Amino acid sequence: MSAAELAKLEREIVRCERCPRLREWCSEVARTKRKAFADETYWGKPVPGFGDPQARIWILGLAPAAHGANRTGRMFTGDKSGEFLYAALHRAGFANQPTSDSRDDGLMLKGVWISSAGRCAPPANKPTPEELATCSAWLDRERKALPEVRVILALGAIAWDAALALLATIPKPRPKFSHGAHVELGGLQLLGSYHVSQQNTFTGKLTPRMLDAVLATAQRRRA
Repeated sequence: MSAAELAKLEREIVRCERCPRLREWCSEVARTKRKAFADETYWGKPVPGFGDPQARIWILGLAPAAHGANRTGRMFTGDKSGEFLYAALHRAGFANQPTSDSRDDGLMLKGVWISSAGRCAPPANKPTPEELATCSAWLDRERKALPEVRVILALGAIAWDAALALLATIPKPRPKFSHGAHVELGGLQLLGSYHVSQQNTFTGKLTPRMLDAVLATAQRRRA
């Protein structure tokens, strides 16, 4: 049932037109393209989650990158953020290969599902609160279709807040995001990591060793 529900959800997400600003932006980027990808056909639609339907670890990002997932149609695929993340997932044994360049490149995930707080690439990588609230309905349905999930790994503060919003009751004081943050909420383990953006990885704010440590914690807490 989980796989069938996830497949149905994917079809609905791809057709979503609820946020006109985002749909216009994604379509424009797909038309104009980046020079390096001028010969490619951009995805240009909302990006669904993907991975192992029986995943016990759910990784949440911010939103698709304009020339990454908005181009390839798969989260963290085709950009520097994805190179950093998938290399770490491969080291941890969650991915069968360390890179992901396209939807049909053979990448397979084991025990992990990946999606994002927002499903459309936002201008300047900044979705509005209203757009994130609209997308929260997809996250809620995704959670219900992933019954084996025990750990949510939030990449960045926006993903952290999106994960908290999935809960019926948020504890007080509200758990604060930080790298390595950990709280247990409603039977789920919520972990925080700095986002795998170039802004963090190129400056050394997030190193491979730091992400490896968070993934190791997720492995220990997924039981």
